[in-house]
Amino acid sequence: MSTEIPLPNIDQAQLDTPSFENKDNKKSTHPPRILMLYGSLRQRSFSRLVIQEAARLLETFGAEVRIFNPDGLPQPDTTDFDHPKVRELLELMVWSEGQVWCSPERHGSMTSIFKSQIDWVPLSIGAVRPTQGKTLAVMQVCGGSQSFNVVNQLRVLGRWMRMVTIPNQSSVAKAFLEFDDDDRMKPSAYYNRIVDVMEELVKFTLLVRDQKDYLVDRYSERVESAEQLSQRVNQRSI
Repeated sequence: MSTEIPLPNIDQAQLDTPSFENKDNKKSTHPPRILMLYGSLRQRSFSRLVIQEAARLLETFGAEVRIFNPDGLPQPDTTDFDHPKVRELLELMVWSEGQVWCSPERHGSMTSIFKSQIDWVPLSIGAVRPTQGKTLAVMQVCGGSQSFNVVNQLRVLGRWMRMVTIPNQSSVAKAFLEFDDDDRMKPSAYYNRIVDVMEELVKFTLLVRDQKDYLVDRYSERVESAEQLSQRVNQRSI
């Protein structure tokens, strides 16, 4: 027999005990929608080449893919959200069910080109949350020996954006040696790891996308909404 635990600070009306039962047995059947971002404007950008190689894999796995080109995206706070490139980015963020981020490592960090893309995206746009509960895979390209500085930073960003970042990741060392003259990635352990990451992303996206709203539903936000509703009711009764 269970014993009720005293929780004097809890609003029981807003407390939702998690259940292992699926509240909605309907499952999406459309291809997973994946947005891909890269962090360099170079003519031969290796972060873009890695993204394009990964996009081919995702499409092979049945995903619908969109790659955002950051060329022409203004610096954050220099214009408003009506700028065409900003609007394009935000629309793709909302459209996506999962994302892939890849940045070069520059001075031990992600590039400003990549960070600017994320800095344009608010946690909420009205009632729409463009990133929350969506899956994320992180990758980086290195000019020298293999490093994990950027993927570690991207994981922090993904957490701040309230995304479900998958366990696997990719870091390509000396990326300039990993592509042939046709800009296709050569066979290697680095390529195999990218296959692993994209396969895992599709699996996680299929598992998470129909449960996103349930997974990110928060007690604190339900309490806040209930308080706001109560205030509005009290104001109308005055």
